[in-house]
Formats: sequence, structure tokens, C-alpha cells
Amino acid sequence: MFSAPVLAYGLGKNDKQPKHENRLPNIVYILTDDLGYGDVTAYNPQAKTSTPNLDRLASQGIRFTDAHSTSAVCTPSRYGILTGRYSWRTPLKSGVLNGYSRPLIDHDRTTVASFLKSNGYTTAIVGKWHLGLDWVRNQGSKASEPKKPVDENSAIIETVDPANLDFSVPPTDGPLEHGFNYSFILPASLDMPPYCFLENDKLSSPLTEKTPCSNPANGTTGAFWRAGLMAKGFEFEQVTPTFSEKAISFIKKQSSSKKPFFLYLPFPSPHTPWLPSKTFRGSSQAGEYGDFVNMVDAEVGKVLQALSETGNDENTLVIFTSDNGPFWHTEFIDRFDHRAAYIYRGMKADAYEGGHRIPFIVRWPAKIKAAGICDETINLTGLLATCSDITGKKLAVNEGEDSFSILPLMLGKNREYVGPEALIQHSSRGYFVVRKGDWKLILGLGSGGFSKPELVQPKPGEAVGQLYNLKDDIAETKNVWLQFPEKVKELSDILKKYQDTGRSRN
Repeated sequence: MFSAPVLAYGLGKNDKQPKHENRLPNIVYILTDDLGYGDVTAYNPQAKTSTPNLDRLASQGIRFTDAHSTSAVCTPSRYGILTGRYSWRTPLKSGVLNGYSRPLIDHDRTTVASFLKSNGYTTAIVGKWHLGLDWVRNQGSKASEPKKPVDENSAIIETVDPANLDFSVPPTDGPLEHGFNYSFILPASLDMPPYCFLENDKLSSPLTEKTPCSNPANGTTGAFWRAGLMAKGFEFEQVTPTFSEKAISFIKKQSSSKKPFFLYLPFPSPHTPWLPSKTFRGSSQAGEYGDFVNMVDAEVGKVLQALSETGNDENTLVIFTSDNGPFWHTEFIDRFDHRAAYIYRGMKADAYEGGHRIPFIVRWPAKIKAAGICDETINLTGLLATCSDITGKKLAVNEGEDSFSILPLMLGKNREYVGPEALIQHSSRGYFVVRKGDWKLILGLGSGGFSKPELVQPKPGEAVGQLYNLKDDIAETKNVWLQFPEKVKELSDILKKYQDTGRSRN
């Protein structure tokens, strides 16, 4: 099997290492796109991929085994990460935005970036945004507005006709308006137009080209992207390496600053298009997807190497995770014997565990002991409250309404952890999932996502939803909805309380 490069990043051995006793830590949040729990060999030793850099990161910090995205698809999870709030509280009740969609984050909404910026941090985003950009309409253009939105959900997802947009001026609502000092982004997923980079809300190259749809024989996998506008000189294969280079440049620039920094690095990979570089082609036993996973591991390793070379290892909190489960059909499991979602049922978009159970690794050598494992159930809304805990600055009542600090868990002080009564997940089709302890409630039948059957109508007398005891049935094969009506009511009541009060944090 191909042996991927392990970059020799050190820990606290660099002479340039600054004293950190009284300094706030730098924070680097690395978010991969569609990376499965079972794609990282630290989680799945039988994986047909090779992730030595992530495995080493896990050995140097703490690995969470029961971490979940707030949604089984991209946009809602990203909203939850940055705002500490469930995305179903917004107009987006299902699905994702696209490259021309309206902004999802309200102007007055506190984000992790705006919070840290107000507390002395230099903040940057390098990577996939996918939260909407307020592109400027041509003067007098009305056709750019959604014509007949069915509801608020379809109104915010509705694609604005790019012919009615003025790309010569920057969008009026991008990352700079939400707390980031520096921004270098891809508007949405790498299979959604427009295909371009925006640096500090300005196009790096004009959108003067068009690309046809790349539609290989295996459909929306492989080297797939949709037809649409493309910037001059844009190369799909170079997007992930470009983000690594920009992130490293930011880290090096900040190394001479006395201010701590926050780098949000949402890679667009291994989401489609699956485009591993020549070095990594054939490097895995899981096809081009596995090769791409190996490449992503190497790109993460480059960023970690930059932290080491600049002497920032010891007092930098690195969080590595994924926005949802893998896009990995059962046919790929059969073909490659690689379980991207590990032992869990389903895949990206599903209400099942495979849709939202994700790798989550944290390293902070100055504070976190190496080789730790945490089995506590957490989700991705926790970053804002964790930053509040780290800085000692309290959140207001209208900030991070669903965010709970996981700092005690990071530090091995599990008894001090105060989490929510239950965690909520959301499938691509809008199925709610309520998780409390070993119990998991799904409000609907079928996967609610991509796995078949997606939606099932109950027959008279049948269960109208799904209830699983994950301790006894981690594969979610035994629906006990009818056997435990009191548990169905308990979990349903918790969800209703969260919906009615507008928060899960007290």
C-alpha cells in the first residue's frame, strides 16, 4: 500500500517558541468536506486510506469518538460552527445554499470570528464559505430575484441568475462582514458555480469563462462539477493546495505578531470533484476518493508543519473535523471494501449515524495531554462557547444559543462538563434527530437523505418515526418506536422545548 508522507512537525522543541503561560492560544479550525469517520485510520484501522498526519495529530492530542455535525450536509453545519446556533432556526430548513444564494448569517449575529476579533484576535478564513454572498445586482434588474419562492426555505436557496449580477464590484455581504480580518474563499462547493476565488471579498480573477458540466459515467461522483461561470485561469485540481498555501502564508505572517490568531480553514475536499494530484493517484485501495483522502491528509500535514516551523505548536489549539459524513454509497463499500462511515449506517445527508457522526481531533500541547480519547457526545455548535471559556469573556443571552463549551472535555475534566439535555441533528430533507444518552429519535421513516429508501410513508398502525438504542443497536437496525412510547414522547418534548424557546443553552 502507498505510504503517504508524514510531515515532521514538532511539539514545543523549537527555540523560537514563545512563552505561553499568560497568552491566549492561537486557534486553527480545520474543517474537511465530506470526510467520513472511517476514512481516518486512527478511527478505522481497516481503512483502505492512509492518514499518517491525522493519526499523528490524534496521538498528540485527544480524539472524540461520539462527535456529530449539526446537519448531514454542508451549509447548515458551517452555520452551526460559526454561530453556535442550529441552522434550522434560520430560513434554511433543508438542503444547502449554492454559489449565488443569499447570505444565511444575519448582519447582527455574533460569530466565532467576530467574538474573537473583539477579544484581541486576528481572524482569517481560508477555504470554502458556502454560507451565501450578497452579490450585487445590475442596476434596474428585477429578474435576479427569486420568481416564485414556495416558502422561506426555497427563497434563500433559489439561484440568482448570474446574468443579472454585477461581478465588477465586491459582494456586499461576505466573511469580512462577519468578523474576519482576512478572507480567501471559494463561494460554495467545488462542484457548484461560480468557480472562482474571492480575496477580501474581491474576485481574484474576472468571471470571463464558462465550464461545461463534468458528468462521468458514475454520475455525481468522481471528477464531477456542474456547468457554470468560471474565473480566468481557475484550475479545479489546484484549489485545495492553493488553500493550504494561503493558510500557511497567514500563519507565517502572524508569527511575528503579539496578537493571537484564529484561522478557520474549511477545505473543500474530499467533496466532489474527486481530483487527487498526480502524486497521490493510485495511493489508496479505495479508488480516486481514497486517493483524494490521502492527499487531504498531506495538505493538513503541511499546515501543521507551518505551525511547527513558526514556533506556534505549543500554544495553538488545533481542531480537526468534518462537516458531515462521507458521500459513499453501498456499491463503493462492496467494490473497495472500504467503509468510509466505519460501522455506522448510511452516508452523507442521512439521519442515520453515517450522515453526521464525524472524526473530531483536538491538540493543544500547552494544555491537553497526548493520546486522549473522549466518548462524550458532542456536536459542532460548541466552538463559540469554547472560545468564550478560553478567553474568559461571557456570551450574551442572544449569542451562541445552542453552544456548549467542550473545554473541560479537552482538558480531561469531564466532571466539569455541562452539556445540553440532548443534541439535535438534521438530515438533508429536514428530518430531525434527537440524541440523548444511548437513545436516538428520528422524526420520519427512511434515511431522510441519500440512502434508499429516502422517505417512507407509514401504513396504518405502523411507527411514524424511528427510535434506536445505540448501546444495543449501533447499526440502527431495530426500530423500537412502538415499544417505547414514553421515550418517544420524552425526546419529542425536548425538541419542542428547544424550538419554542429558541435555544438549548440556558
